Parts: sequence; C-alpha cells; structure tokens
Amino acid sequence: MNRKLIRPNLSELKDKMNRDSSKKKSHPPSETHAENYYYLKQMNKKTPMGLVFIDGETIEGYIEWYDENCIKLNRDDAPNLLVYKNSIKYLYKLNDSKEKKQKK
Repeated sequence: MNRKLIRPNLSELKDKMNRDSSKKKSHPPSETHAENYYYLKQMNKKTPMGLVFIDGETIEGYIEWYDENCIKLNRDDAPNLLVYKNSIKYLYKLNDSKEKKQKK
C-alpha cells in the first residue's frame, strides 16, 4: 500500500488564527456612569436625601452638586455642607423611608 502524506497549508492556519483572535470579547467598561446618573436624577428632582456617615451620624438635605470626591448637600434648617464621598457609608431617599414607615 502506498500512503500519501497530507500536509496542511500553514498560511491558511495562520490566517484562521488571526481572524479568531480578532473576535475576542472586549472587557466590560470600568466606568458605568451609574453614579453620575443617580446624582443627576436626585439633583434635578431635588429629592430629600439622607446621608449616613461611617461613624453612624445622619444628616438630611438635597444634593446641589457633586464632583469626583465631594457632594454639596443643601439643608433647609441648617448650614449647607460639603461632604467627602469617602466619609459616606450610604445614601437613601427620605421619601422612601417615610412611605415604608407609614405602611407598617
């Protein structure tokens, strides 16, 4: 029996590998802009917000503006504050908490 050796064309394999590597999925974006959207929404509606600090202290007001590191909180019954974001434990809408208490 006479067997014939079949050798693949290497240039075709290289082209195929290059096409496959270009189809790789890209990484998800590191910045989703969800924080910006949330702050803008609350600023436009002048939503009463509660801020809880890392030490447990709570203040209330509405967000006038924000930047990368700070939030300016306007308060009706007290001086306005410039709060560093890294000192905030969490934010919440005051309307939501009042509605939950009324339902109970």
